[in-house]
Amino acid sequence: MSARRHLNLLAIVTLAWAVFWVIGLPDYYRQYSDGFMVIFDLAILFPLWYLVFRILKRVRRHAKLAVASWLAFYITVPLLLYDVLYCGVYLGYGAGFFAEFWYLSVYYVVPWIILPPTGLWLDRRPAIRQPTAR
Repeated sequence: MSARRHLNLLAIVTLAWAVFWVIGLPDYYRQYSDGFMVIFDLAILFPLWYLVFRILKRVRRHAKLAVASWLAFYITVPLLLYDVLYCGVYLGYGAGFFAEFWYLSVYYVVPWIILPPTGLWLDRRPAIRQPTAR
């Protein structure tokens, strides 16, 4: 991927983090029950996977795993760093924020579990032939 694409992805995930931060105010989602947060996490997971799936379908063959891995990286690492700075440092939870904000912590792992295998699966699928015009 080009440097421009990396910067573009970083900008997109930074904006997404900021939007989710605002939506989570005043207590960064701690004001909601655990049951609600499970549903919320699942409600985000499926559209996220589908978006990545659609992106990967447009990627050239045998590059899907690499792109899926980069997407997993950008969906996890920058968000983890932002949450460490906000929850761990600014709010003062330190490393304890991983447990306190478990509904965030699952997203530091789950994209790595589902996105690279999706890329691998799409890379290994047989090519679909387009019908020829007559």
